Amino acid sequence: MNKAVDVNGKPYNRTMLIVLLLVGVFCTVLNQTILTTAFPTLMKAFDISTATVQWLTTGFLMVNGIMIPVSAFLSSRFPTKWLYIVAMSIFEIGTILAWTAPNFVTLLSGRLVQAVGVGIAMPLLQTIMLTIFPANKRGAAMGMAGIVVGLAPALGPTLSGWIIDNFTWRDLFGMIVPIMAIVIIGSFFFMKNVIETGRPKLDVWSLILSTLGFGSMLYGFSSVGDKGWTDPLVVSTIIFGIILVIVFGLRQLHLTHPFLEIRVFKSREFAVAAALSSIVNMAMVGVEMVIPLYLQIIHGMSAFHSGLTLLPGALMMGIMSPFTGNLFDKYGAKRLATCGMFMLTLGTLPFVMITKQTPVIYITFLYAIRMFGISMVMMPVTTSGMNALPVDMISHGTAVNNTTRQVASSVGTAILVSVLTNVTNNNLPGKHLLTETPFAYKLQSFNATMSGYHAAFWIAIGFCVVGLITSMFLSDKNTSGKTVAQVAAGKGGAN
Repeated sequence: MNKAVDVNGKPYNRTMLIVLLLVGVFCTVLNQTILTTAFPTLMKAFDISTATVQWLTTGFLMVNGIMIPVSAFLSSRFPTKWLYIVAMSIFEIGTILAWTAPNFVTLLSGRLVQAVGVGIAMPLLQTIMLTIFPANKRGAAMGMAGIVVGLAPALGPTLSGWIIDNFTWRDLFGMIVPIMAIVIIGSFFFMKNVIETGRPKLDVWSLILSTLGFGSMLYGFSSVGDKGWTDPLVVSTIIFGIILVIVFGLRQLHLTHPFLEIRVFKSREFAVAAALSSIVNMAMVGVEMVIPLYLQIIHGMSAFHSGLTLLPGALMMGIMSPFTGNLFDKYGAKRLATCGMFMLTLGTLPFVMITKQTPVIYITFLYAIRMFGISMVMMPVTTSGMNALPVDMISHGTAVNNTTRQVASSVGTAILVSVLTNVTNNNLPGKHLLTETPFAYKLQSFNATMSGYHAAFWIAIGFCVVGLITSMFLSDKNTSGKTVAQVAAGKGGAN
């Protein structure tokens, strides 16, 4: 391995830089799901409703999603070292606010501040990893990043349940404060400027359109579970968001120095990779939410134990990410992704036949197969798309890819939850049956609930099949970066 040098040609300790990156971003990404099983405790602590407490996650994901497109501009404008330190410091301030929150408003404010840090740090992790390694080593590098991006959110619910059962909800934030302090201090010594920067001008209108467009879309899709697709607020925010995002996209095509370089989609390999990673995210995130509901409602499990059931799958993804990264460096993305999507489809099919008698260990095993398949797709496909871009467009590619994945996650969850709810409600027996034959009413209500779960899993299978077909359009080759001119001319894909 050649000696690592920063943008000024000075050598640096690449191992320590990567450790600081992985630990810091792991803590930030963990926060996406760490409150999942703490909601009942927080509702009781602050005397708030379910709809109100959900804002701790909805608001977090919205701000996170808004910040991701901004990250490309920030990483190309500000030195890597200071951008990372600022992102970690913002996250630390938000964490301390949440840890010491005397009321719900302060807790929510802390979460939103945290989300700003996460929105900068997560794309920055991927951009740095892709920048400091040559194209033929990026699979292994992104495999390490996959431990963070894949494992941290999956560990959140289990860790949250354990802490809530044994300590207090404040410890969910308190445990992170000292770790982040060490990361921030270490960054002053070991984080280096590894991304080339310039002085791109901030296009204020692009920033406004991006913020309002993606924010409105994410809010609309996040509200579908509670309000339904026909709610005027849901419909209007989604349509308003889509219109602004289209206007934002058209504006980028007419700017000499775009706020977000969406011409990366002219690279065929990048476009296919971005589409596939979004579809996989839809299949993953939606099912990650539906399975715990099934375990808690049908099997009567606690939130902690339902999270624990999914832990082997989460660990499977974390363990496999470095291996699949190395395999990508050897064989490219197509064979890995196709095999992974086949396993994901195979692991999802049996869920449409689950009943109340289905053993929990069987659910755990199937979920682990799904996560194994996802580990073969997520980071290899992302790396394949990035390898089709020149180095100076990687930050834009990362921001575009993460933004589409964030929106896809919200869309996938919204579709699965609405299908689950609507099918269940449409199959519920009439209220008169409750007084006439209570046992029959209970049986039919249970069957209606199971029909809802089966329908949701059929939709998830649909996502998997679409992903399997999409994977076949990936390049056989392990592509390396093209020139800006090639991408702009539409020649950035695989040959």
